[in-house]
Amino acid sequence: MPKQKTNKTMSKRIKITGTGKILRRKASRAHKLTLKSGSRKRAYTLEHGMAKGDSKNAKKMVGVK
Repeated sequence: MPKQKTNKTMSKRIKITGTGKILRRKASRAHKLTLKSGSRKRAYTLEHGMAKGDSKNAKKMVGVK
């Protein structure tokens, strides 16, 4: 049986921790930054956890069990 190919776009967007959790970046950091406060903009740079259902699909795409 052939191997499962890794979805490269997903592997570039997420990071998998040692315990198996998935970290992602938040959206809304691209434009209209003058309207947003500094603390709000800094919050977008941090990595956040992913929802359980979404992380299951993301792990399938990346090929992690």
